[in-house]
Amino acid sequence: MRFPTRASLAALSASSLLTSALAANITIYQPNVAFVPTPLPAPGPASNFEAILEQFNLLGRTTVWNLVKKIKFEGDTGEPEGMVNIAEERYILGGGQWTNKTVSYGKNVIINGTDRTPGAGYAHLTVYDGQGMRIADATLTEPGAIEYHIGGIEYDGDKIWATIAQYRPNTTATIVSVDPTTLEDTNLIHYADHLGGIVHDTRKQELSTLNWGARNASVWDLKAKTTFQYPQFTQPKQVARNPFFSYDYQDCKYLGHSKIYFNHGVMMCSGVATYSNNVTVGGLAVVDIETMVPYSEVPLTMVSDLGTPITQNPFDVALVDGKMRLYFLPDQRNSTLYVYEAEQNSPYQY
Repeated sequence: MRFPTRASLAALSASSLLTSALAANITIYQPNVAFVPTPLPAPGPASNFEAILEQFNLLGRTTVWNLVKKIKFEGDTGEPEGMVNIAEERYILGGGQWTNKTVSYGKNVIINGTDRTPGAGYAHLTVYDGQGMRIADATLTEPGAIEYHIGGIEYDGDKIWATIAQYRPNTTATIVSVDPTTLEDTNLIHYADHLGGIVHDTRKQELSTLNWGARNASVWDLKAKTTFQYPQFTQPKQVARNPFFSYDYQDCKYLGHSKIYFNHGVMMCSGVATYSNNVTVGGLAVVDIETMVPYSEVPLTMVSDLGTPITQNPFDVALVDGKMRLYFLPDQRNSTLYVYEAEQNSPYQY
């Protein structure tokens, strides 16, 4: 396994980028190529959320999905857990690499609230260009950390938000923000539970984070950031129990406060669930950020070329040329981006 090393950054022209790259332990693959477009584009999901929701609510089990783009990503992608699409010019993946895998304590054995050893590894973000070629890779933890598992990630037009957790339930996690122009990260919140997906409600200036299996949503008030004393544990503003079990949400994106849903803040989430007969079902849902109640759901039966359910792990959504476009990267290590649009043949789908 190759660990990221500090790259020679002499070819980079911006001194601020040089300083941050040295601080953040970044491997550069394409010198003189910016990590992200400047000025930073608005986030795709939130930019046109009402139109996205209107199109989403026309979907159903009979919807025909057209594959409009397929991009092979360069190199070993590890285990991607979260993805950000920035105007189809950049794709940023969040993931973890193992240096020591977790080991089960045994069937139905629970020790200190969890079912396995912590393992060890490191968390990182990888930036790809629009053709799937690596631009840079930034490590966010030291190799050998026990918090190394990145869940879903979020881009709000200014920062990338991520959770870095132990790779086991009922343990610990850290919420971090990352400057996409430099990839320099800041630890903000430490929490005594596993955290996965994350969204930023930019209207209320709150973060919502999902725990293992997306069974709980914890809300954090960024306006009260003076109370965040990392690495001490912080309590969230509120915790809501997920009342539905259709899917375990893997990656979520903030949409907005929609008039369709009485001005409630909503997010779109992608996920899968495996049932006792070993049948795995995947799908998308529009979910109330604070209550976890899904307002609308649609199953997706597509699989990758390697046979993985399309909604396994990273996802994003945007409006392109007036059409809702969905982005999926389901496979580990050997990853391909699948981009779909719905074929709307009638006003109602079943």
